[in-house]
Amino acid sequence: MAGALVGRTVAASDFRVPRHATASLAGERVTGFVARGKHMLLRTDGGWTVHTHFRMQGSWTVLAAGKRLPRSRADAARLLLHLDDGRTAVALDMPVVDLLRTADEAQVVGHLGPDLLTPPGQPGGWDEPEALRRLAAEPDRPVVGAVLDQRNLAGIGNLWAGELLFLRGVWPWAPVGAVDLPPLVRLARKMLVWGFEHPGMVTTGDTRPGRTHWVYGRAGRPCLRCGTPVAFRPAAGAVAGADRETWWCPSCQPAPRAAADPPPAA
Repeated sequence: MAGALVGRTVAASDFRVPRHATASLAGERVTGFVARGKHMLLRTDGGWTVHTHFRMQGSWTVLAAGKRLPRSRADAARLLLHLDDGRTAVALDMPVVDLLRTADEAQVVGHLGPDLLTPPGQPGGWDEPEALRRLAAEPDRPVVGAVLDQRNLAGIGNLWAGELLFLRGVWPWAPVGAVDLPPLVRLARKMLVWGFEHPGMVTTGDTRPGRTHWVYGRAGRPCLRCGTPVAFRPAAGAVAGADRETWWCPSCQPAPRAAADPPPAA
């Protein structure tokens, strides 16, 4: 998106969200398009930022000059930016579309921890000591909830959390204080950087169907490492600090004897 937009001027904009329905970015030149976890920040030379958040379904796309969205997708557009080269950038199925002054970006991303994919030294960029400090601040919290919390480190989703903990042999509900955090955090960054450079989110190195992930999405199927059936816990609100579906191998990621089962669902 940065390659397609930065340096281009917005010829016309169409915000299809009630709050900004009358806003216009016409004449604004795009100066940046950066990611903070699933938050996207599109900046202009007039000091404006378009803030979008993907959640689980949003996406950005760029239509070539003269092209339109298929009729079946037209209603999915939340924002259209018609560019000076004839192309159109479209935010599709975007749960969050907001417009604010660039100087106020901290209102929407200031709570985020260091971003695993943003180079160190850049605003919001990777900072291992800070990520470790934030994680260690709640030593009794289940590690799966801690690594998914974007306030600790930004960029880890459910798939990456499950695969990360499997590769480190960590039971998802182990307390943070009992986990060797530096190698966990370093592997998290290594995985996300690799995944960014190799689209497809393959964590096993095996691209064959059903073998792309160690545990994610493999409930009841044999662990690819030891053959034990992969365990699964459904989403259960905010129970035990993790409200997401969780997969793990009971043999490769054993629970302490005193906690042989995951916390019960609500």
